[in-house]
Amino acid sequence: MRVAVPLKLKTLPAEERPRERLLRLGPERLSDDELIAILLGTGTREQSVIEVAGDLLHHCRLKDRDNPLGVLLRFQAGDVRRLVPGIGPAKQCQLLAALQLGQRAVRSPLKRVELSNPGAVFQFLAPRLSQLDHEQFLVVLLNAKNHVIDVECVSVGTLTSSLVHPREIFKPAIRRSAHAIILAHNHPSGDPTPSREDREVTRRLIDAGKLIGIEVLDHLVIGDGRYTSFRERKIVEWT
Repeated sequence: MRVAVPLKLKTLPAEERPRERLLRLGPERLSDDELIAILLGTGTREQSVIEVAGDLLHHCRLKDRDNPLGVLLRFQAGDVRRLVPGIGPAKQCQLLAALQLGQRAVRSPLKRVELSNPGAVFQFLAPRLSQLDHEQFLVVLLNAKNHVIDVECVSVGTLTSSLVHPREIFKPAIRRSAHAIILAHNHPSGDPTPSREDREVTRRLIDAGKLIGIEVLDHLVIGDGRYTSFRERKIVEWT
C-alpha cells in the first residue's frame, strides 16, 4: 500500500527529507522510493520528488512486485517518461546509470576460469544477463592462463547465424590478443534449453575458432537462475 506524503518536499520536517535521512541513517535504512527520489533530485510543479519516485516504482511493481528495480533496469528509452511524465531524459539516464553501477559493484570477480565448474562462469555472467527481456550474446576473452581479459557484448536480439557471425565474435578476441573465449547468451523466457539455432551457431563458432587458432572453451545458455553448459552436457563435438 502506497503511503500518502505531503505534496511539497519542503513541507516535510528537515530530518524526514530523503537526503537528510541518508546522511543521518545511511542508505541501507532508506526505502526504494526515497533512494530513487535522491537520484531524481527534483519533482514537478504538481508532485514532490518523492511522489514522482513513488509513481515510477508503482508502475514497476505492477509488472514485477518482487523485483521492481529489475523492471526499471529493463526499461527502454522513453518508457519511463511515458509512464511518469515528470521524468525527463536526463533523469532517466541518472537512474539507469546508478542501477548499472550497482549491478557492476556486486558482480563476482572471476580471476581464473575453472573449466571443471561452469557454475562459476554462470555466477559471473548471470548478473549481466538475468534481468534482460531480450537476447544478448557475450564473449568472455581469456588469456593463456585462462584469466579474464574482458567481456564484450557482440550481438543483441534473437540468436541467428546471421546475427552471430564468426567475424563479430572473433573480432574483439583478435583485437585483444585473446588465447581462448567462452560464449554465453540468455534466454529471456527463463528456459536455458539450447535451441536448434543455438547448436548450429555453436558448431559454426567452434570450427571457426579452430581455423583462427582461438579455442572456444564453452557456450553457456543462461535462463532464470539456471544454465546449460554445452561442454558440460557434451551437446556438440569439441575435438
